[in-house]
Amino acid sequence: MPDTIRAAAVQMEAEVGNVDANLEMADALVRAAAAEGATWIVLPEFFASGVANRPELRDDAPAIDGAPTALLRDLARELGVHLSGSTLVRDADDHVRNAFLLAGPDGALLGRHDKDLPTMWENALYVGGGDPGRLESADGLTVGVALCWELLRTATAERLAGRVDLVVGGSGWWSIPTWVPRPLFRALERANHERAVRAPERFAPYVGAPVVHAAHAGPVSCPWPLAGCVYSGRFAGGAGVYDADGSTLALRRRDAGPGVAVAEVTPGRRAPRPRPDRFWLQERGAIAAAAWAYQNPVGRREYRREHRRRLDRAAVAGRGR
Repeated sequence: MPDTIRAAAVQMEAEVGNVDANLEMADALVRAAAAEGATWIVLPEFFASGVANRPELRDDAPAIDGAPTALLRDLARELGVHLSGSTLVRDADDHVRNAFLLAGPDGALLGRHDKDLPTMWENALYVGGGDPGRLESADGLTVGVALCWELLRTATAERLAGRVDLVVGGSGWWSIPTWVPRPLFRALERANHERAVRAPERFAPYVGAPVVHAAHAGPVSCPWPLAGCVYSGRFAGGAGVYDADGSTLALRRRDAGPGVAVAEVTPGRRAPRPRPDRFWLQERGAIAAAAWAYQNPVGRREYRREHRRRLDRAAVAGRGR
């Protein structure tokens, strides 16, 4: 296991649904990180598609051997780095999952973690996984994975605490809309944004390992579930590298736009902070909690309905041959 690694967290400003443009941006940012000497480079979740309440993201999800996975493997091999990020994939069982993939310096796919619980409207896009989220790297590190709101849940810390030398992951964490009364919702959004910025640093001590966390920046717009209106907001948080005690080693805030946060970090396991006896490791805020309560079941129903339609269409096509 290396004494130190030079790690980079990538911040993207993805175009939702424009896979070609997003892969081109990811390629350029990964190369920029490698030019700064990074040997561990992390892309955000949904790096290939972006994320919004848009059904075409689900419908157009590629197979596991599609273009996003090929980019990770080809770039990792060309640059001689560990490269990772999450992308929507449609598996052989026809279900879509949010798969975080780690490629090694020889281009081999070293492991996969499927995000356990889709967040809010994400439930209409994919189903959750149940793996432990611990991957083995080519240089002897055991790597834990935590994606977005996985950073907020006690169960994530339980599966990683004391068992990993490094945590990698990323977020597509959207803002709270500026509804009426505007001063109140602006204050709620300031707290939401700060929560997103601080989630990785607060998570690290509960696991006892450094964290490399990638992120999205820029605007996001899509239908608001069941409301008959359009959500317009922006991504919250930032891309950063954090020591095992939660100290910030490098941070690129969302206002800086696309780019990389790079720092030397010491992998390894420290005694983790005791975990609270509750579902949520960290607070979510009232608006986020309310959206979680109603959007999760709405999204799951939409996903199940569309999945049945796909199976029915496939069965009809099969009978017609």
